[in-house]
Amino acid sequence: MSVTRMARGTNRLSKIDGMTEAADKIEERGREAFLKKHNQLDFFVANGIGAAPKGDCHSMEHPMFSLSKRNDIKIREYHHGDTCITITPSVKGLATIWDKDILLYFASQITEALNQGRQVGRKVKSDSYAILTGTDRSTGGKSYVQLIAALERLAGTQITTNLKTGGLRQAESFGLIDSWRVAETNPKTGRPISIELTLSEWLFRALCKREVLTFNREYFKLSGGLERRLYELVRKHCGYQPSWGPGDFPS
Repeated sequence: MSVTRMARGTNRLSKIDGMTEAADKIEERGREAFLKKHNQLDFFVANGIGAAPKGDCHSMEHPMFSLSKRNDIKIREYHHGDTCITITPSVKGLATIWDKDILLYFASQITEALNQGRQVGRKVKSDSYAILTGTDRSTGGKSYVQLIAALERLAGTQITTNLKTGGLRQAESFGLIDSWRVAETNPKTGRPISIELTLSEWLFRALCKREVLTFNREYFKLSGGLERRLYELVRKHCGYQPSWGPGDFPS
């Protein structure tokens, strides 16, 4: 083989090696980007700072929560136009409108993150203390017990509906939250330090499509279930209208 042909062959091998090395680098960068993205979405950490309370428009309009603090295990069916909703509680009882405060807290955190251009995911994590203070609750021992009970009701309440969120209408069934767990416990008091939970795809879809409205922070001071429900309805329907009355209530 001539020196020239050997040189050409060597050059071709060098080019192939260079292409392979470049491909390896691209693959590695892609893998790093994937892992980075995966880690970012593994848990969205809510810091509880600087976010106004947000509620999804759909549960503001349609009755999905009990207005009583009693253990309510009655199945409810609701029809409005072409929207159908069946709410099935667990033996722990139907999720209450006070339990919904937890969803308002995380909805506010996710919406604020979206406004800042940050990545979010259905799996969310927060300090228990931040959840309590963020929803204007006391931080005494009883409040932590009530927080766990609220999570049990939210996970146990099953919604079956064709209500559209994020532009998608399909018959589906889901818990108000998919799952939850205490991520860390205070070894001395037994109180939950941090909570991890997974929002339903239905709710997360609504949040990502910005189908939310801002609540006045004084809402958390409303003690009555009916008061809270009336606030939701008026906040959802009044908007910039000059008036909104009983005749406009969904049947």
